Amino acid sequence: MNKMVNKDIKDPSIKVKMNKSYTILISLIVALGGFLLGFDSAVISGAVKGITIYFEMTPTMVGFSVGCVVFGAMAGNLLAGPMSDWLGRKKVLIIVAALFSISAIWSALATGYAEFIIARMIGGIGIGGAILIAPIYIAEIAPPKLRGTLVSFNQLNIVIGISVAYFSNYFLVDIGTDSWRWMLGVEAIPAIIYFISLFTVPKSPRWLILKLNNIALARKILMKIGGEAYAEITIQEIQRGIAKKETKGKLKDLLSSKYATIMIIALGIAFFQQITGINAIFYYAPTIFEQAGGSTDSSFLQAIVVGLTNLVFTLVAIWLIDRLGRKPLLLIGTTCMTIALLMATFAFNNATYDFNEKTLEKVNNTEIKMALQDLKGRSFESQSLLFKELKLLLTPKDALEFERNEIKNFIQINDTLVLMAILLYVASFAISLGPVMWTLISEVFPSKIKGIAISVVGFFNSLVSFSVTQVFPWELSRLGPTTTFAIYALLSMCAVLFVYKFVIETKGKTLEQVEELLIRS
Repeated sequence: MNKMVNKDIKDPSIKVKMNKSYTILISLIVALGGFLLGFDSAVISGAVKGITIYFEMTPTMVGFSVGCVVFGAMAGNLLAGPMSDWLGRKKVLIIVAALFSISAIWSALATGYAEFIIARMIGGIGIGGAILIAPIYIAEIAPPKLRGTLVSFNQLNIVIGISVAYFSNYFLVDIGTDSWRWMLGVEAIPAIIYFISLFTVPKSPRWLILKLNNIALARKILMKIGGEAYAEITIQEIQRGIAKKETKGKLKDLLSSKYATIMIIALGIAFFQQITGINAIFYYAPTIFEQAGGSTDSSFLQAIVVGLTNLVFTLVAIWLIDRLGRKPLLLIGTTCMTIALLMATFAFNNATYDFNEKTLEKVNNTEIKMALQDLKGRSFESQSLLFKELKLLLTPKDALEFERNEIKNFIQINDTLVLMAILLYVASFAISLGPVMWTLISEVFPSKIKGIAISVVGFFNSLVSFSVTQVFPWELSRLGPTTTFAIYALLSMCAVLFVYKFVIETKGKTLEQVEELLIRS
């Protein structure tokens, strides 16, 4: 076996028989964290109306109640990397599962706004850990030829979680005034299943060698994945990588010119994944469709279609990522995202707000209906002009009520074009920035700095996501949907240029080969 020291896994003289079913099973169990992440992220979209009424929230409070999960994820991001280096990937994922369980139960039972926020932030910490450590674990146990596909299982589970959340919300919405509690509480079931299942997966072989020098256990795990030859080759490659690293990576190392290319790619992709508005779409899907004139029931149904589209095209991405490659998927996806956002901009730009006897009759609030009589016979070409006029007619409280529940009665828009735009956008994200970002992040960082680097990039990604979800309700109500989608379209166009200029292809390469390529470049 010592003759294999300098051979590559692709060497035709070495026969490696992969135990695909075992590796896939491990990856699926670990990727259940992605399911919880997706469910937790999307379930709030159906609960927004209920919690807004129950906790008597302003638009800023609504934005924070939704975005606080991402705020909690920042803490999870910062803690997850170093903790996974210290305790191991598996133990951190077990802690994550426990946090999801606690958050689901507590947020469903909360009776005060502050209590609700704390419970949601605990879930956010779980999200911060799951979104970083699950891909790292899978990347470290996956053979190079399967790595892109297996890491994408995490993104697949995220979108399954989103879809299940939309279905769950649809079926629970008519339970009554406390339907939001059921929406949030059902997450405890998969969270507990995840917690129990994690005890059946092995520890990361790379972590065992790097941190504990436990080669015997690492070899046993790797043999189960790919046989004796694969285990020996992989161990030797890991050891060669370790031999190049004399000290543990520190935060200041990330600023070194040695890692400049890696950090540009990682931070850039993390930025564009969120700044182009994906979480605004998922968190506020029913709200967007209501803005386009849909009823509550139809907006929830359309949100389900969004979730299913995300699921189908994530499956397409998993099929293509190790065939077509990472960079081509990113270029195709971000280009189509730009087109979709321009379609949405066009649809809302051509919308009008008509005040006539028929539309005014639909208003439920008597005081608002009386105040709006002064607008009878008028039409507004933009939401911002309408809101400017409403400030003169309505109290701040009534204006807020109008924005939440009544504006949909007055909009005249091509709602089919809006739905098509949103579906194209989600499909494009699902084949590109969604799964490929996490695959790249799990591949590009050397073992020396992986723990600290993944935390920094994850924190940055969550910070951008928090900013988007916090600002989105304000953007819709103050800037209007036209300007909001135009901004996202411009940012998506910038993402295309970034991918073309900076992102490199990692398809089919070992983690050590990717490291050598990036550091050398």
